[in-house]
Amino acid sequence: MSDPSLLVSVAKLAPSDREGWLTKQGGAIKTWKKRWFVLKGKKLYYFKSKTDDEATGLIEFEPDSYVKEDRDKEKKKRFMFSLGTSRRVFYIFAESETDMKQWIESIKRNMEGGSAASTSPSVPKVPASTIESPPKTNGTQEKALNASSPRAKIANAKSTISFLRDDDSKVLEFWQIWSESTPPQSDLQSGTTIEFHVATSIDMQKLTWRTAGPQNIFIQKMVDFFWNVGAPETEIDRLNDVGALINPLKIGSWIDMSDKGGMDGGWYFPVDIPVKLAIEASDAGEPTKKFGEWAEANEVTNCYSVGRDMGAAPPRQTEVRFKLPGAEFTSQLNLAIDAFKSFNFPALPPAAVDILRSNSTDLTGLCMSVITSSEGFVRLGLLVPKPSRELVNQLYEYGQAPKDKLAKFESQLGGNGPAFVEYQFLQKGFGYTVYKEGFDIVFHYFVGEDHSE
Repeated sequence: MSDPSLLVSVAKLAPSDREGWLTKQGGAIKTWKKRWFVLKGKKLYYFKSKTDDEATGLIEFEPDSYVKEDRDKEKKKRFMFSLGTSRRVFYIFAESETDMKQWIESIKRNMEGGSAASTSPSVPKVPASTIESPPKTNGTQEKALNASSPRAKIANAKSTISFLRDDDSKVLEFWQIWSESTPPQSDLQSGTTIEFHVATSIDMQKLTWRTAGPQNIFIQKMVDFFWNVGAPETEIDRLNDVGALINPLKIGSWIDMSDKGGMDGGWYFPVDIPVKLAIEASDAGEPTKKFGEWAEANEVTNCYSVGRDMGAAPPRQTEVRFKLPGAEFTSQLNLAIDAFKSFNFPALPPAAVDILRSNSTDLTGLCMSVITSSEGFVRLGLLVPKPSRELVNQLYEYGQAPKDKLAKFESQLGGNGPAFVEYQFLQKGFGYTVYKEGFDIVFHYFVGEDHSE
């Protein structure tokens, strides 16, 4: 239900004391968004556009409220001012020093009980401009990387993928834009890290790249990336809403790609939270309800990752990863098999399950990945941590893997072997002709971490 105080249009606030485009920092998730601000008496409304019929937010001035120019260099925003109330401090920046000073004067006047419209001449409106693009890297950046760094390993592994070697490839361009959205190592503060992960299907026709780190250095670059690749603003707002709910210390982005031109991307929070909280990120519907009921019935209370895709077209997909309860392999495997049945997925191939059972003495700590959408369950995965080389080789034989190509890919990542092997099933209709539907085997690699310098 909408807040009654926000049920006002820009037109109904006319004549305003002042209005124009400004850029405001968010609350729990510190993104910067351009908004149309309208000052009216002791209230400062902001809208997504100047034709909106409902405000996005409202700042009400109080006796102790203040506004002042803010020169905090760490925020790296010129022409910024702060507006403080008993609830929080708002950080806002203008497009010019003149505009900043005039906004500060108008807000001060209204805080003191005056009206900017009655005591000062009108000021031309500041034209809208696009959100800042992430800084471009120069062509020698990859070459300059330390050969043992995770970024170098990522770049080297990418070079072994045939469909990522075409300079005119849209998929390669997508990978480069994503790669450039990862904050530099120099942004890290003491004691913090940036982690890197890669996954490949057994036939090497689909890859997933993931990176995560401290929220304060990741969030704006992530949002800029999503803007640059055409993610809708409603989904960027969803990221802010879920972030405010969970308030994760670490956040990350991911991209999928395939040899058939598939490209998708989104965000994830690699944090330990209650499953019920993670479900808040999902679209409401029967699949989400069914997953929640199954989790509760089987004492799956927490998850270690929640994420969501940011594609331009719905349905939206939300992924929850969690550890299966139970202390030993057989009970965990049986619960995973039950999940496939309960969520109306085909049973895992018996021969593939037999390979796990034959290696069960080395296996424990099984996990699952559940992806839901408003239109149904999308994908289900059984994640097996720390697979032995013997298990991996058996899966190579079972899946008729391109062994030489996989070996080269793995060696570029450091040669430590997969951190997980996943049995996953993508439901029919969700491959959109560019991703393989049905059963697949995926190898997940932890590439490494950047540490604060």
